[in-house]
Amino acid sequence: MTAVTAKDAIKRKVATLALWSIVVAFAVLGLKLVAWLITGSVALYSDALESIVNVIASAAAFWAIRISHKPADQDHPFGHHKAEYLSAVLEGVLIVVAAMLILNEVWRTWQNPAPLEQPWTGLAVNGLATLLNAIWAWILISIGRSARSPALVADGKHIMTDVVTSVGVFIGLVGAVFTGWHVLDPALAVIVALNILWQGWHVIGSSMSGLMDRAVDMDEHIRIRDIISANSKGALEVHDLRTRIAGRATFIEFHMVVDADMSVGDSHVICDRIEDALKAEIPSVRVTIHVEPDDEAKLPKGTVAVPFA
Repeated sequence: MTAVTAKDAIKRKVATLALWSIVVAFAVLGLKLVAWLITGSVALYSDALESIVNVIASAAAFWAIRISHKPADQDHPFGHHKAEYLSAVLEGVLIVVAAMLILNEVWRTWQNPAPLEQPWTGLAVNGLATLLNAIWAWILISIGRSARSPALVADGKHIMTDVVTSVGVFIGLVGAVFTGWHVLDPALAVIVALNILWQGWHVIGSSMSGLMDRAVDMDEHIRIRDIISANSKGALEVHDLRTRIAGRATFIEFHMVVDADMSVGDSHVICDRIEDALKAEIPSVRVTIHVEPDDEAKLPKGTVAVPFA
């Protein structure tokens, strides 16, 4: 499989997952609404409300992924990669809105806590929805990270938060049934809302970081530096390495110092060698190299190639 067809396969895989995420979100929402209608539990209502956000967020992620995979054009010469961050920010905002709606319902229910109706049937239905969510969240996060898709990862993390809160709600409602402490139902809903608020803040923060051209992490920076150093034979020095991430794409730029007497063709051969090495190791990389003669860089004659200055 060539590099081009491999990239196309990844694009199709990510887009397919985003589409199926909408289907799964609707299925989970349906199950959780049934559980809420059976029991009348405000905690299960809060769980179902978050699933409504999942449906909207999954649709937004699908749109963002389709946009981000569009090739560069005259108006967007660097591509459309950041569209996925916009989707993730929207998802974070929706999460916060869901938390506010849950707290509003809690306030109403707290005044008149009531026993749950058919609790075991409702919890069984909700448990099935939670299991489905857990499996799907793991799939989205795993493939989203390997494909470097912020929208899929954000969607998966949001769903995984839903799983954690659902498990907590399940345990708490079982306790409410056995103890008869009906106030546990709205109390659990408050905990769910606070957890959702925290997750929403985290999703918004990480997405805004991407929109602000965040650099790669230190381990990746060192790996990039080592690849450049191993393939810079013929250059005198490489410095001013800068990186930024935009969705799946990694942008790398640096200065490379060569002998002032070196021909343009020979320096171009070095640049090609470095670019090919980076592209072989880092998916969707964009490399910009600024070549400098050593007399302008003020390097002493006889300086040997060094990794970085």
